[in-house]
Amino acid sequence: MRLDKFLKVSRLIKRRTVANEACEQGKIKVNDKVAKPAADVKVGDILELTLGERVIRVEVMKIAEHTLKEDAADLYRVL
Repeated sequence: MRLDKFLKVSRLIKRRTVANEACEQGKIKVNDKVAKPAADVKVGDILELTLGERVIRVEVMKIAEHTLKEDAADLYRVL
């Protein structure tokens, strides 16, 4: 799955366009490498999001095309 779509589906970032911009500004890393919006995300990948002053590290647990709001947190595990 594309990185920008995963960020939106998992609700780590609210909108896909915002996820695109964050990737292009170098604020998103996949396995310690700055990633582009089209980067492929797989189960087991470590994502690092720099959002303002906060840095969030998560591990991808599941990939899903669509999720309900209540189930979105099941797609990742905060490290």
